[in-house]
Amino acid sequence: MAGKIGESEQSAKYVGKAVNRVDGHSKVTGAATYAAEHKIDDLVYAALIQSTIAKGTITKMDTSEAERLPGVKVIITPFNAPRLSSKSTPSGRSLLLLQDKQVQHDRQNIGLVIADTWESASHAASLVKVSYKQTEPQVEIEKHATYEKLKSTTSEIGKQISAAGHKRGDFSQAFASGAHKVDQIYSTPMESHNPMEPFAVIASWEGEHLTLYDTTQAVFATRKTVAEHFDIPESHVRIISPFVGGGFGSKLSTWSHVILAAMAARKVNLPVKLVLSRAQMYGPVGFRPKTIQRILLAADKNGKLTAIRHDNINETSHFEDYVEASTHTTSRMYACPNLITSQNQVALDIGTPTWMRAPGEAPGSFALESAMDELAYELGLDPIELRVRNYPEKDPESGLPWSSNSLRECYKVGAEKFGWHKRNPEPKSMRAGKDLLGWGMAAATYPTYRMAANAQVTILPSGEALVQAGSQDIGTGTYTIMSQVAADTLGLPIEKIKFELGDSTLPRTPLSGGSMTAASVGSAVQLACQTALNSLIKTAIADQVSPLYQAKAESIVARDEGLYLSSDSKKGERLTDIIKRNKLKQVVGKAESKPGNEDEKYSMHSYGAIFAEVKIDSDLVRPKLTRMVGAYGAGKILNLKTARNQMFGGMTFGIGMALMEHTLIDPKLGRIMNADLAEYHLPVNLDVPNLDVIFIDEHDPHINPLGAKGIGEISITGVAAAIANAVYHATGKRIRDLPITIDKIM
Repeated sequence: MAGKIGESEQSAKYVGKAVNRVDGHSKVTGAATYAAEHKIDDLVYAALIQSTIAKGTITKMDTSEAERLPGVKVIITPFNAPRLSSKSTPSGRSLLLLQDKQVQHDRQNIGLVIADTWESASHAASLVKVSYKQTEPQVEIEKHATYEKLKSTTSEIGKQISAAGHKRGDFSQAFASGAHKVDQIYSTPMESHNPMEPFAVIASWEGEHLTLYDTTQAVFATRKTVAEHFDIPESHVRIISPFVGGGFGSKLSTWSHVILAAMAARKVNLPVKLVLSRAQMYGPVGFRPKTIQRILLAADKNGKLTAIRHDNINETSHFEDYVEASTHTTSRMYACPNLITSQNQVALDIGTPTWMRAPGEAPGSFALESAMDELAYELGLDPIELRVRNYPEKDPESGLPWSSNSLRECYKVGAEKFGWHKRNPEPKSMRAGKDLLGWGMAAATYPTYRMAANAQVTILPSGEALVQAGSQDIGTGTYTIMSQVAADTLGLPIEKIKFELGDSTLPRTPLSGGSMTAASVGSAVQLACQTALNSLIKTAIADQVSPLYQAKAESIVARDEGLYLSSDSKKGERLTDIIKRNKLKQVVGKAESKPGNEDEKYSMHSYGAIFAEVKIDSDLVRPKLTRMVGAYGAGKILNLKTARNQMFGGMTFGIGMALMEHTLIDPKLGRIMNADLAEYHLPVNLDVPNLDVIFIDEHDPHINPLGAKGIGEISITGVAAAIANAVYHATGKRIRDLPITIDKIM
């Protein structure tokens, strides 16, 4: 096909290069419009009322004082809320939408004030007096039987956890006969989402048609969920989301505030804006759940793994199950004939957890890669050597060959860059002045996902191209990489590409999660561009005036704003000449790109190796990360600049996971105690040292037409374990419970 990327790497002018963001100027000048910034006539404002208990029943809501405030239009509570349709079961989350008076978790949305100004709405919300019949909440996973089963002795291993997982071989026998063993429990805490842009939505009705300006990672899924809740056709709902200020999984779901804003807009017959405060985001819009994981490893005297067991339990809400699939990586990370894994949930009086960057893989890799480090010390082997000896030549779970796997090269290149050969393996043996110095490493992996996606390209007589796909840019650079793909495929300068996204009236695309947007939408954009070019090629070879008259279609390529013979760079003509001479108003290409059966033939994953250095202050015993190197095999890197940005962001996420982040809940009251950025600690500039990212040049012809694997999530995977392993090397103290804080090291 004409202009296909990958036929010649030299022909790609933009893909694979460090191209500046095409939306960068809009963002730094403030022209980029986020959800709360759209200018809507006759706008009124909403403010949430949230519960101040974690469990119970609302007996009364006194709104009289609030209603007397100037500008207050209406206060919606469970006592007067419009009834939503019960004709269908909405997809997505089980939402609490003022349809009953039960309180299921702390900061549950229990009411909404609508007023002329945000200040009036917020003040009025603070004046509403709520009476409850309170019940003692259960918020501690450790007080449940599932946790006790997890701690049972090795002899009772077969009776531990019964939930379905992966199983191969005979774990019990292999573990019992293992020469070297590890049997430990690791835990990761509840972590709250704090994207730069808080949750926000503007809802506007015109008759039975609803427009939502929303901050979402899933334009089309949001449309579907909202339509179901109001029992209207999807075609009556439009979602607009041109810019998203970070999501990281939190904005994949349609949460209750979106439906409540639409409910309020219908009630007052005016457009309603609702913006959550930072504190209001702790509880009702998801979080990474606490996990408690037990890892058992056995190896022979040569360090070959003979048995692996990985059991995980995570907290979830009483009204919805959520599985943090922390054991999935374990089933295929290392070659081992005997393996068993399980996943379990404990229902508590909390909100429903949700996806957070590398859900499952991030906490799961902390446990597995920490255990592998412990096994390396047990064996007296270098941690890299242990991993290399257990490298799987094919997928241990499915038996399929890898589509590509650069893990061994990641170990090699990352270690060389880090200077791993200078490491003294003895704990507490290395110093930097008076500080203890620790070096640790971990491996990383993340699956390659792709879903069906649609795109449309319109080539104009001016020689410019409008490319459209309904997808969303969550800050990762989707505008830019799609423009790069289109420019290279069409043979146009990137300045002549206009890419539109973030609107449910545009061609349908999947959600932006699972690191799949580049592979899914990019493949559709490429195919749509090829479709438009094929139409122009057909026109040219039928045109007696064209230099390409009667040429073979397969011999024509797109470059330098025109169509030319691949064998003769001078024989051809510009796209504008073909369009104008044939009196075409425009040339349109539409396409759907979707996966085939490649996942039945190959196992498709990204891989990486992370190396971390920490210093432990000898006086304060404070761990400080001083440098980190990550080497990754992630297929074709479409934009070196935005890709490094993503990797730096994910590694910084991992720093927070390892050393800081922890949502604290009062065990008696069930209330979140650190629901702000003063007390919920995140890495700031001074916490983030020199980060070095290396991409292995990896060509994978099987995964998708672009050869891109996605990088958003592998960038955090393994980071917490590498830091924890470095802390052990520095101190001789093994921290198995994140985050790693001074008290745990002492």
